[in-house]
Amino acid sequence: MKDYIEERALEIAKYIVSERATVRQAAGVFGVSKSTVHKDVTERLPKINPLVANKVRVILETNKAERHIRGGEATKLKYTASSE
Repeated sequence: MKDYIEERALEIAKYIVSERATVRQAAGVFGVSKSTVHKDVTERLPKINPLVANKVRVILETNKAERHIRGGEATKLKYTASSE
């Protein structure tokens, strides 16, 4: 694996852990696609640093469990804002 890919994967992981960020948020900050972020943290990171990979996995599982709630909040906000 190329050095810059390893560095990017570690930086993305640090960002996700520190900010409790979603894959989409991390992709926006680092200027890469969601697919790249997901591949970096699920496939590449465990080979580089398994301890950090486990921390990221826990955060991503939490985000996945909560995403339906965030979607509902966004829809609610959209329709309350447009009715005013």
